[in-house]
Amino acid sequence: MPVLEALLPKVLSVRRLSGADPALLRAYGADPERHRALGLITVDQDDPAYVALDEATKHAGVDVVFARSFYAGSRHASGPLSGEFLGVIASHDPAEVDAGLDAILATLAHDACFYGANADSSIAVFPHVIASLGRYLSAIAGLAPGDPMAYLVAPPMEATIALDFALKAANVRLVKAFPPPTETNFAASWLTGDLPSCEAAAMAFAAAVCDVAAQPRER
Repeated sequence: MPVLEALLPKVLSVRRLSGADPALLRAYGADPERHRALGLITVDQDDPAYVALDEATKHAGVDVVFARSFYAGSRHASGPLSGEFLGVIASHDPAEVDAGLDAILATLAHDACFYGANADSSIAVFPHVIASLGRYLSAIAGLAPGDPMAYLVAPPMEATIALDFALKAANVRLVKAFPPPTETNFAASWLTGDLPSCEAAAMAFAAAVCDVAAQPRER
């Protein structure tokens, strides 16, 4: 497999509401009995942002109350600050929200990103392994906090072929599939197993995406 070029996510806006109105809290999934402060972030890549929100739950006393991808992705955004994702974390303590936002920004800067799967990076792949899940993604996946998980994303054909390779490459289990089209017209899957197995599955997924990108009509 060739060395893949990192396509780093771009954070477009970050704001904190220290004392949000109860009606706003309820509208965005927060509980005014437990939450008072909100942290909001928009990003031009959605899947790294989901990973980053999960990471926030491991570093701060925050809950992820809203996380949504935007239709057709960042190239068709509603404005220059929209990107393809809005995430909202909540806490009773504004300082905890700040700590959560710091964890999100660090993850997006240094950990989670898409990679180019061909020479001009017109095909992108997200072969990410979370070594230890936080409270957010573990609940959605039906796993326990601390479990490993391979978070795998690619365009529809590439992701479908690559998922088969990933499942056969390691002792992993499919816990959630997102067939195409997702909101951003990709496809995704979440796999679990021990950490080395998740890493092997992610490597196989990325290699298969690169192979399809290089030979799209090879049966």
